[in-house]
Amino acid sequence: MIQVKNKSCTLNSTITTTIMRFQLGQKLIKGVIFDMDGTMIDNMMIHHQAWQQQLATLGVVLPLDEVKARIHGVNEEILTREFGDRFSSAERKQIAWDKEAAYRAIYRDQLELIQGLPAFLEQLDAHQIPYGIGTAAPGENADFVVDELDIRSRFQAIVHAGHVQRGKPDPQVFELVAKKMNIPIQDCLVFEDSPTGAEAAERAGASSIILMTTHQAEEFAHFSSVYKTIPDFTHLKWNRLAENLHLI
Repeated sequence: MIQVKNKSCTLNSTITTTIMRFQLGQKLIKGVIFDMDGTMIDNMMIHHQAWQQQLATLGVVLPLDEVKARIHGVNEEILTREFGDRFSSAERKQIAWDKEAAYRAIYRDQLELIQGLPAFLEQLDAHQIPYGIGTAAPGENADFVVDELDIRSRFQAIVHAGHVQRGKPDPQVFELVAKKMNIPIQDCLVFEDSPTGAEAAERAGASSIILMTTHQAEEFAHFSSVYKTIPDFTHLKWNRLAENLHLI
């Protein structure tokens, strides 16, 4: 971050404001976009458990630490990487479906928003800031989260993997959320948890804040559009954030 000086129109005094390197002008944030997995919900360990369970049914028994290290990416690509041409395309789709069903069954009784997020959404509502979801998760998982938590109606747009042709780090998912909210993507603030998501936000021209649920802060050091990293939403105050980011 860098320091710049601005003159107050009302106080006619000079104040120092910390802003993002990515934002050097009077940029007004008009909307917020949330990634879902790892950002709104801390669910990555549940995905690992579901994969461990699914792989066991296929004859591959792995300790959870090895699943975490080895199993990542798009479900069908994982199956191709692990099993080669053992399964047909239709079989891979079915296995992927079964894995996601296992994930939802395991997670249902544990499902909750990340600490501080309910209060932060209330702050956005109070300031009339529209917000949406842009996730790489399949539609069934997106529906599972917003419907089980009864929060669907609070979001102006929900875009999942079934709505896009190109996944992150391509910015398409975020651009579509912004379009549905009728806000330029460059005027949105993105909350993410992964380097690929941060890259997607940067490629879209949006600034981002990163949740430290799945990655380390140093993995985001090269992104000029990342304002800060946070453990959760507990201490995030929209008024203070808007002032610090030079959004108001």
